[in-house]
Amino acid sequence: MSYFVTGATGFIGRFLVEELLDHRDGEVFVLVRAGSLARMEALIRRWGSTRVTPVVGDLSADGLGVDPSWVAEHRGEIEHFFHLAAIYDMTADDATNETMNVGGTRQALALAGALEVGCFHQVSSVAAAGEFQGAFDETMFDEGQHLPSPYHRTKYESERIVREEASVPWRIYRPSIVVGDSQTGAMDKIDGPYYFFSLMKTMRDALPAWLPLGSVDMGDTNVVPVDYVVKAMDHLAHLPGHDGEAFHLVNPEPQPVVDMINAFCAAAGAPTFALGLDRGLVRRLPRAIQPAGLLSAVGRLGPLQSALDLITSRFGVPAEVLAHTSFSAVFDSRRTERALAGSGIAVPDLESYARTLYCYWEEHLDETTARDPRIRAALQGKYVVITGASSGIGQVTAHKVAQAGGIPVLVARGKDKLEDVRAMIEVRGGQALVYPCDLSDLDAIDALCVQLCAELPSVDFVINNAGRSIRRSLRLSHDRFHDFERTMALNYFGAIRLVMGLLQTMQEQKRGHVVNVSSIGVQTNPPRFSAYVASKSALDSWSNVVASELVGDGVTFTGIHMPLVRTPMIAPTKIYDKFPTISPAQAADLVIEAMVERPHEINTLLGNAGAIAHTVAPKLTFRLLNMAYHVFPDSAAAKGEGSSGTRETEQIMLAKIFKGIHW
Repeated sequence: MSYFVTGATGFIGRFLVEELLDHRDGEVFVLVRAGSLARMEALIRRWGSTRVTPVVGDLSADGLGVDPSWVAEHRGEIEHFFHLAAIYDMTADDATNETMNVGGTRQALALAGALEVGCFHQVSSVAAAGEFQGAFDETMFDEGQHLPSPYHRTKYESERIVREEASVPWRIYRPSIVVGDSQTGAMDKIDGPYYFFSLMKTMRDALPAWLPLGSVDMGDTNVVPVDYVVKAMDHLAHLPGHDGEAFHLVNPEPQPVVDMINAFCAAAGAPTFALGLDRGLVRRLPRAIQPAGLLSAVGRLGPLQSALDLITSRFGVPAEVLAHTSFSAVFDSRRTERALAGSGIAVPDLESYARTLYCYWEEHLDETTARDPRIRAALQGKYVVITGASSGIGQVTAHKVAQAGGIPVLVARGKDKLEDVRAMIEVRGGQALVYPCDLSDLDAIDALCVQLCAELPSVDFVINNAGRSIRRSLRLSHDRFHDFERTMALNYFGAIRLVMGLLQTMQEQKRGHVVNVSSIGVQTNPPRFSAYVASKSALDSWSNVVASELVGDGVTFTGIHMPLVRTPMIAPTKIYDKFPTISPAQAADLVIEAMVERPHEINTLLGNAGAIAHTVAPKLTFRLLNMAYHVFPDSAAAKGEGSSGTRETEQIMLAKIFKGIHW
């Protein structure tokens, strides 16, 4: 059995090809423009499969521009033809929508007919329902609905072409708003609810999370993750007896817009919204004067849209998107649910993966750094050596440096992971260099420094981010002195060996800045972290002394006393899953601030308070820390062995009061 897929380099198409490779046999032919061959070949390497074959063509050409000899050679061999290539963008103009969505569908049908495929699978959208009001089931299509935008019109028109002009069997899939993968968060563009993430980030940074915000009923929306969409499509495509049918790939339970926004606000750590009026009362009003209807009307009126865009564009939200924040139709998906019964394929609750989506956006798609002229001026063309760059804070910092026009020099032990980070940076138009090194091996660091000084035009920044954390009380450490040795080897000796190896080059340049990712523990001295805090304290002290010796040489230091960050390093301590933490992206923003502003230290208010407490009232402070020592157990109990619910409540309460401290 063979497959043909258009739009395989696109978002849904890429996931569909992966799904077919994982669960089906046979060759997968993918349509690709000549100019996109390199990107497709990179995807094929990532998939690690020999079953994907590019077919050069063009969505706007007759028969998709596929060579007639190739068509003749493969006629009758392809069972399933998936047509996904289209514009999925509410902001695209009429001409682009017409060419890609309508013309592309007609040419895809022509090619499918010439190939005599077993079934043509058209990926449409619930947008084909336009502004239909009420229940819109899977048997409905032409109901006289108003089509408010070029996107809605062309989705409707392309579906009509399939229904009326197809010479081969067909099936139609109407997904609702498709967001990233519910397991990984992977997404490749800003669309749908993602337009509002920048605003949520601004709210998080400016307002306390507990602040109540008022709102009005904005109607209902419908969001599904891409992994559900492709799994459902794959299953439905291979079920016998369903040709000539349409399927709604939607959440069976419509989601109130305010609830969706609150799920993402909670994921971001921003304030959430409460309705000022009962939904039932608002729903009794004609839709035209409901808040959702008014917003939709305002978003489509030319002069008002232009005025509104001046405000909303500051937060990355195009005004025309506001016109489509909710659906007037309720999409009945009972046919799809019956067909999927027993497959285990179902739509997960948005609350269960909203944080995954937001974190992926913040770490990979947020362009705040790229838009800041101050950051670009400081980092443009600069070479930034980042240790621990394969994950967590280091990885996100590398993305942000590349966004600002800098060249991140990626250093970590695992070459494969570093290559993945570089590939992601290059896909988004950036540049990165990979230098694998075991930073606990002093000889390896020396060799790295020689290589960097010889191969880099300059060494402008060094980010000492790689680190090892050990959480263990002294009473369990008497026969584990190697914990202290390993922690010092990486966190202290490795860091200063790297700086010392690059120092001569930075002195010769008369410029260079070192950023040490330290810990709030240096200021607060939490129990059970003696090995970790001692190593970070040593790095702080060394940097403070050396900084005084280098005054006038152009080499400066910043120490960041970082609060608890949600990284792989803290993952083994499961109770941290319930603690308030900052994200790797928030931590990376602090690193960027350190490079741009070059302060001596970056601290939190709680960290400063801890340092003052140790100076002003040391005995009381140690008594408080001892209380925490008894509240927070050692590792075995923290995993649930002998830990009571009451004790866990106390732990979480203390963690929220002393937010960001490593307990």
